[in-house]
Amino acid sequence: MTLQADALIIGGGGVGCAAALFLARRGARVILLERGLVGSQATGVNYGGVRQQGRSAADLPLARRAREIWARLSELTGTSAEFEACGHLKLARSDAEEAELLRWRELAAQHGIAVRMIGRNAIRAEHPYFSEKVVAGSLVAEDGAANPRLLAPALARAAREAGASLLEHHAVTAATHDGTRFVVEAAGTRFTAPWLLNCAGFWGGEVARRFGEEVPITPIHPNMLVTEPLPFFCPHSLGVVGGDLYLRQVARGNVVFGGGRGTGDDDALRTRPLPAVGLAVMQRAAAVIPRLAGAMIIRSWTGTDGMMPDSQPVLGPSRRVAGLLHAFGFSGHGFMLGPGVGAVLADLVLDGRTDTPIAAFDIGRFSRQDAVGTAV
Repeated sequence: MTLQADALIIGGGGVGCAAALFLARRGARVILLERGLVGSQATGVNYGGVRQQGRSAADLPLARRAREIWARLSELTGTSAEFEACGHLKLARSDAEEAELLRWRELAAQHGIAVRMIGRNAIRAEHPYFSEKVVAGSLVAEDGAANPRLLAPALARAAREAGASLLEHHAVTAATHDGTRFVVEAAGTRFTAPWLLNCAGFWGGEVARRFGEEVPITPIHPNMLVTEPLPFFCPHSLGVVGGDLYLRQVARGNVVFGGGRGTGDDDALRTRPLPAVGLAVMQRAAAVIPRLAGAMIIRSWTGTDGMMPDSQPVLGPSRRVAGLLHAFGFSGHGFMLGPGVGAVLADLVLDGRTDTPIAAFDIGRFSRQDAVGTAV
């Protein structure tokens, strides 16, 4: 059996499901193929941060577009995915880190992002639960957090309602281009379309390789933990300069936090958190917020994301095959960007262009001798 579409999407994370939604809403026939369940990898197992703060100059236009979509997620999908603009407060633990916050504030101003710097005295006056290690903070009030387990299913449901076909448990076994159309095989069925969107996360590197494009992607497994419910004290989503700790407290009192990496098998489909890594993260958290020292951890987990050498995704057209669009390798910071990336992919398919700058994410950068990037 062969099924035809205007666009095939490989990967049912936030990016793939958002692309399916935006394409279907504009009348395109869309088939999405997901090897497991939608949102079962990077989109569904991360921290849930919806932040612009700390992103690179290349990231910020995409983050701005994504943030606009997050503001109307309920309108698009019927649910907010528990998104709350609680503000993202990034902490400095040294004078050098405070200087880094000040430098980023200048970049943010160029993109119309309001940043409030909080100095050494005010930070503890406003947040008395911080230790003396915290010397300053940077607050972006329009940033926040959401429930990562809810985003992809919400986008998928809305995409189906708009007419897209999203097929779970459809691992791709073959993908070629016959000179006219893409031909993809999954779960014993053949699918064809003039457009193929590679939204397969870490496994996006394998899809690109099928079409002759090698990228230096590696798997990462963010180490996540959650505490028992605690009396509510932390209104913001928190991070630190350097990114080795991030945490937020949900309304029912649990503190979700992460930092460091878990582990996975060779194909990155089976993963597990590491107790030693979790303990180190707990110690860093307690050093910043002493009241967490006695908190009980009730669950830890991880999943798989794709890491690029420059910490920037691959996003945009293939350099080798017309009609192939890549969107993978978000290096641990793609959850917030997903809806915006999906909108960009719909632009490229239906309009042939996008107003959102994406040149920095071109897959061709890895074939250039000067392709050296700076991590976010």
